[in-house]
Formats: sequence, C-alpha cells, structure tokens
Amino acid sequence: MNYVPSQPASETAPFPFDNSYARLPANFYARVEPTPVAEPWLIKFNRKLAEELGLEAEALERDGAAIFSGNKIPPGAEPLAMAYAGHQFGTFVPQLGDGRAIMLGEVIDRGGKRRDIQLKGSGQTPYSRRGDGRAALGPVLREYIISEAMHALGIPTTRALAATITGQPVYREQILPGAVFTRVAASHIRVGTFQFFAARGDMESVKTLADYVIERHYPELKDSEKPYFSLFKAVAARQAALIARWLHVGFIHGVMNTDNMTVSGETIDFGPCAFMDAYDPKKVFSSIDQFGRYAYANQPGIGQWNLARLAETLVPLFDPVADTAVNLANDALTEYGSIFQKHWLDGMRRKIGLATDEDGDIELIQSLLTLMHEGNADFSLVFRRLVASAGDNGSDPALVELFEKPGAVSAWLHDWRGRVARETLDTGARAAAMRAANPAFIPRNHRVEQAIDAATRDADFSLFEALLDVTSRPYEDQPEHEAYAAPPRAGEEVLQTFCGT
Repeated sequence: MNYVPSQPASETAPFPFDNSYARLPANFYARVEPTPVAEPWLIKFNRKLAEELGLEAEALERDGAAIFSGNKIPPGAEPLAMAYAGHQFGTFVPQLGDGRAIMLGEVIDRGGKRRDIQLKGSGQTPYSRRGDGRAALGPVLREYIISEAMHALGIPTTRALAATITGQPVYREQILPGAVFTRVAASHIRVGTFQFFAARGDMESVKTLADYVIERHYPELKDSEKPYFSLFKAVAARQAALIARWLHVGFIHGVMNTDNMTVSGETIDFGPCAFMDAYDPKKVFSSIDQFGRYAYANQPGIGQWNLARLAETLVPLFDPVADTAVNLANDALTEYGSIFQKHWLDGMRRKIGLATDEDGDIELIQSLLTLMHEGNADFSLVFRRLVASAGDNGSDPALVELFEKPGAVSAWLHDWRGRVARETLDTGARAAAMRAANPAFIPRNHRVEQAIDAATRDADFSLFEALLDVTSRPYEDQPEHEAYAAPPRAGEEVLQTFCGT
C-alpha cells in the first residue's frame, strides 16, 4: 500500500487536503457526499483551531455555513463514511459504520500531525441502519462544549471546529432543530474498525489497517521485531493513560463501546458523557446504561475488555505460533492494568500535593475518596479547596463544610499534613502544582443543559458562549465566574444524559 502523500488540491483552498484514508482499499469505506440542508447558519467557528490546522480561516468564516453544513464540498475533499463494527454494551454488531458522519478529508496541521475533518449529522450513508443521518442541535452543542473542555483540561480528545444549524428539523421524541458538528481527530480509526474486517475473516485487510495505523500513529514501531504486537502494546498504553486522566477529573464517558475507542488514544463520542458532582464510584448518567456497565469506576476494566477484543483481531499477526501469540496478548493485557494503576496513582498524588512516592499513599488517597463518597462531597470542589488548605490551615473549614461528616475529614487532614511534611517542595510550589492538577471549572451537567435549553428553545447562545469561555481556562481562578464552579442547587441536578442519535 502506498502511503506517500498526494499534493494539496490548491494553495488557495480553505483546506489543504491530503487524504490518505481515501487511498486505502474500497472496502474500508463508502464514498458518499453530505445531503444538502435548507438554510444553514454558522453558530460557532473555532478560529484558533482552524489556524492550528493551517486552514484559511477567513475563507471559512466567509463560506463556513455552506461548508460546515455539507452544502458546499471544498476543493480537494474526498467525502467518505468509514466502515467499522463494534461491541455495544457487550453485544457484537458486525456492521456499524458512520451512519450520520462523513469525513471530508485530512490535513497536516502546523505541527506536522495528520488530522481528520469530519461532519456529524450530515445526512444518510450506506451505514445509517434506517436512521436519518441527522443530528439535533442539543447533542451538537454538548459535543462542542465537552470536547473543547477536555482539550483545555489537557486530556487527549477530538476537537470542535464548527457547529452549524441546518434550518430544518429532526424528529426524535419531539421535533428539534437540526445541526451539524464539525469534528477534528488524529484519526477516526477505532477498535471496531479492526473488528469489522476480522469478523469477515479478512486478515489481509486487518494487516493493511494495522500497517496504516503504524505509519500514521506509531511510526517508531515500523522496525520493531514484532510490529503488530508492539502496536497493540502501544494502543493499550495510551488507553491506560487516557482513562486514568478521565478518572482524575471525574469524567464518565457513558458509552465505552469498542466502536467508541480510538487507536490513537483520543477521547471520542460525547453523547451521554458527564462529569460527576458528588463523588460516587458507581455513578452512571447514560440513560441507555441500564446496569451500570460503564459506571465511573468500571471504566478502567472496560478499557481492558475492549483491548482484549482488539487483541482478538490482531493475535494472528503477533506470532506464527498460536500459543505464543495468545500468551503475548495476555501478558500485554495484564501489563495494561499495571500501566493504568501507575498513571492513576501518579495523578492522584499530584492532586493531593505529593511529588514523591511512599507505600501508604494509595491508602491515604482511597480514604479521602471513601470519605467523599460517604459524605456526599463534590469531587471537583474537594480537590480544589484542598489546594487552599495546602497553603493555609485557616482554609480548612471551607473544605470540611463540603462533607456531611466533617469530623472524619479533619482527621484525614491531620494525616495528610503529616505525609506532606515529608515532601521537599515548599508550600507555595506545592499549592501551585496542586492548582495545575485540580480544575476549578468543569462543564457541569446542569450548566451544559441550561446552555442547550436556551439555544434549543429560544435560539439564545449566550449561555453556550459563556460556558465555553469559562471552561477554556479550567485551572485559573475566575472570581467573576465563581458560580460556574458550584455544584447544582436543588432542582438543577442532571440525573440522566442521552445519546445524540
């Protein structure tokens, strides 16, 4: 397979496309163009991201409504819908694919990284499975807010380039305004992409896909003695690091199906996702997660389960001796657990101001989490107020008041200060390090819903814009926006989130 880049379509084109995925065999995708919409209106354009991608920002601001709605195909685009399969809540579906998303093409950003440009909600494809291929405004705004907030938090994620209203309704449980979301990703290749070919016994395509992924995401593995096993280990390591970072900020993905796990290590698909308010390891928001499969604390184990499914597709490539190949896969899956635990513990140490390792640290961390659960304490606020306590004992009451059992928290603070006393950082440096590890602002669920309601009901995007602004600086103190750091009041709490399909 030839992966040599083609020449950009035009120096003056808004997108300098170079579409490597479109050069793969035809069974990897379906060629399809977006379905035009009635009256597109550009709600939001991420100019800063466009400039990072090396795009012609002025041209996109001028023609963005037409391009980002799918009404105008820019020069050099090769629209396609990707084929993939997936385990959905543990049940294998041999064909899913992009049912409401169409990839326009790829660009090389200013950092030399290849990025996909994809339209979500752009009409039917051969993979739509009787769906209309459209998206409602609410899910588009949710994905814009959450993906950009995740980026600001420093968590690998797909990005939001634009959101566009279509001018025509979509029909769900009710009639809703339609919209298109423009997503940017390192790639949209998923565990389910490998499953699509493996389920058909098409190992030639599995190998072609693996070669492509190595070339695109892990070029340092090309000369490895066992490149496909090395690829699997690299994907597993990235997932371990990613999921640990989710847990550090109280993020619950909500639908960790194998078709929603990228091999690039980015967070993707923000349908029923949410951030916890009060800490609860069993917390679930997704309305379709009836049995808590994807609850907050289950996410590391689900990551390992998904990787086992990826291993099943690749294991014939690991080693010509079947038993050896299976043993390699099992060893790598075991190693995933160790890698995750290290990332999680290192991050939790940073959150409570520890720069060194001691044997009792995990017990100290777990005891705080237990107190938070028993005391119905807000996850983000506890850690942010601990930052203040690191610099001033007089700040303890503001932290303790978050718990329903304040006495036990005071005892924990005594133990914590004893541990911190053995650190080498001075008080100021420790507080600064903790502040950089504990966001003051997350896109709290009630704020996201308020922004969506205002936009959907009244075409009022002021709350959407305000939330984007606040969450773009999550680690900064923003006294003027203190209300955005607060948990929901009585009657504001969001108990369920919903898929965008």
